[in-house]
Amino acid sequence: MTENEQLLERVAAKARSTRPWGWASLPEPVDAATSARAEAALGFPLPTLLAELYLRIGDGGFGPEYGLLPLLDSPPSGEPAAVAQYLANRDSGAKDPDWPWPEGVLPISHWGCAMYACVDCRSPQATVLLFEPNAGDADHSWYVDAPSLADWLRAWVEGTGWYEEDHEGPEPPPWGDFPLRTGRGPVRGSLTTGQVPARAT
Repeated sequence: MTENEQLLERVAAKARSTRPWGWASLPEPVDAATSARAEAALGFPLPTLLAELYLRIGDGGFGPEYGLLPLLDSPPSGEPAAVAQYLANRDSGAKDPDWPWPEGVLPISHWGCAMYACVDCRSPQATVLLFEPNAGDADHSWYVDAPSLADWLRAWVEGTGWYEEDHEGPEPPPWGDFPLRTGRGPVRGSLTTGQVPARAT
């Protein structure tokens, strides 16, 4: 059994036993046709591990805090699905150059307070990013939540994520590729003390 297969089994077990806020039950997984329609709408393929979460475990409704967003169709709570949220963010970013949204960065989980966990679908390891816009500056709103989607899932399964109340490790570091991925050039200024993402409440 591969490491990803073992991880998927651990994620599935926790998904069956815990419910994020706002989810009464674990949704059924999506089918291959829904996954294909999602990729067609996005214009890029989903990382393999992310696709497997939706195809084998559930269409959202598991994971840290509010859980994963549904992939293509809106959930009962009315929160936009991942594809719809990505397309809306790209459209909004095109209209407002001060807040560009990087191509290929798919929101997968809402933390509340306009914060999202996102997967960089262009990175080989599917880096998970944290979008935290409350400082009011796009250049200082992106952080590396986990080096890979696998690492992010392990942190949830093992209860070691930065969002845990008893977390004592370092906060997520800034995502240095944001200026390059959005054509903004070098980041203006530098991070000041205290400019780290706040835990979702």
